[in-house]
Amino acid sequence: MQITQHDARFASADQLTPDDLAAIQAAGYRSIICNRPDGEGGDSQPTSQALRAAASQLGLQFAYLPVKPSQITADDAARFGQLLIDLPGPVLAYCRSGNRATSLYRLAQQGAPTQAAQTTNAARAATAACAWEGETWDVVVIGGGTAGIAVTASLLRREPSLKIAIVEPSDHHDYQPAWTLVGGGAYDVAKTRRPMASVMPAGVKWFRAAATRVEPDANVVQLDSGVRVAYRQLIVAPGLRLAWERIAGLTETLGKNGVTSNYRYDLAPYTWQLVQQMKGGTALFSQPGMPIKCAGAPQKAMYLACDHWQRQGVIGQVNVEFNLAGAVLFGVATFVPPLMEYVKRYNANLAFSSNLVAVNGPARIATFEVKDANGNVTRVEKRFDMLHAVPPQVAPDFIRDSQLADKAGWCEVDHATLQHPRYPNVFSLGDVCSAPNAKTGAAARKQAVIVAENLLAARAGALLAYRYDGYGSCPLTVEKGKVVLAEFGYGGRLLPTFPLDPTRPRRLMWLLKASVLPSFYWWGMLKGREWLTRAARG
Repeated sequence: MQITQHDARFASADQLTPDDLAAIQAAGYRSIICNRPDGEGGDSQPTSQALRAAASQLGLQFAYLPVKPSQITADDAARFGQLLIDLPGPVLAYCRSGNRATSLYRLAQQGAPTQAAQTTNAARAATAACAWEGETWDVVVIGGGTAGIAVTASLLRREPSLKIAIVEPSDHHDYQPAWTLVGGGAYDVAKTRRPMASVMPAGVKWFRAAATRVEPDANVVQLDSGVRVAYRQLIVAPGLRLAWERIAGLTETLGKNGVTSNYRYDLAPYTWQLVQQMKGGTALFSQPGMPIKCAGAPQKAMYLACDHWQRQGVIGQVNVEFNLAGAVLFGVATFVPPLMEYVKRYNANLAFSSNLVAVNGPARIATFEVKDANGNVTRVEKRFDMLHAVPPQVAPDFIRDSQLADKAGWCEVDHATLQHPRYPNVFSLGDVCSAPNAKTGAAARKQAVIVAENLLAARAGALLAYRYDGYGSCPLTVEKGKVVLAEFGYGGRLLPTFPLDPTRPRRLMWLLKASVLPSFYWWGMLKGREWLTRAARG
């Protein structure tokens, strides 16, 4: 049970069980709202009737308002808001993950804000409303990351007259693929970040706000600034969310107590600091369940650390262990043998079906849920001197709880055309889209061309001729100075760019990773230059 407090009167939580209710009552909650339909999670999910009966015994009020993840309506939000008025507070609402309960709360607040919120929202939205009231954009792009900027640049190269708006709250843009190199002491972290304004394509309208809701039936994106942005076509590219909070205790100890992660700009340098300081002891590396961005990044952190320890002559004093939630080292079997050679070289231990669930930083203890061959799960505590943790990764809440989401919460697309199957004026690319490809920047580079071509075809009423083959690339930095360049598509089919054995570690690929690709990213990909995109027509 994980509770998120939103204000003094309301909190949301993931799936509750009858055994949780005594602690909920002791924490001061007086009412519970169930937003998860009965039977959604199979036999393992407690029924609302069972929870209602257990709540009644403890004097807790209970309400059942089931909603499906992608089908929250205005009526649902209104009914939820009325429950918040009628039920004694504090109120705790729950669903599978807490996202639906949170979305219902936010939507209810938008429909009936407090007096203070009304004043703030009105003042905040007044200026923007004057400027953009009634404005409908040819294309609205949600996300100013790799995918969003690349596809916008590609569209404008093809059709400069398009009226495009980008929704992006951040004031900076990061080249995240280099953070693994930063953690290995091979790249300057400052070179991975630039002002967002410097990469924003000329001529677009930049809404410096976060999207909070998509209304595809109304062709509108709701922003946290109070502005409603209308579109003719929508591109969904906000990336994914790093769910640090799903590992108990991790957020509190990141950046200290030997706990780090190359998945954050401010922590990658700490990784290198820990690696340099390590002369002996236990180094744990974790990898959560898929999908995650750059599926090879967790083990790349291990390889670069081990390479340094080997060069320093201390590898024999360091106990290295890689804990994977999955059952294989890498998803494309062709690349497993060369990777295993490095695992053996560094004398690293592999712990499969071992998922990091909790961290006690001060005590230097990591807790893993380990699944055996029969599916039985046990909790195992492991002491560490250094822990490189990778968080679970999910779609942003406003996508998970929208009509655009598939059953897993990702923005649903046709895997070939990247067009939404139910909303033909919506396309998606990058980490948030449901295509079963590796979530990498290289994938976004190819997808940007597919979306640009197919979106313009849709505008013209023509057939969508371009097809995405699932291309993704993972430069596996197995040692400082050598890379195994894994390039593959749907089904693990190899898609090498160069006529070389892709399983062989090469210095040439290290130069590509460390020198060529960063320059190409800033001056090529983000400018709409589509070298080696190999976009296929159907």
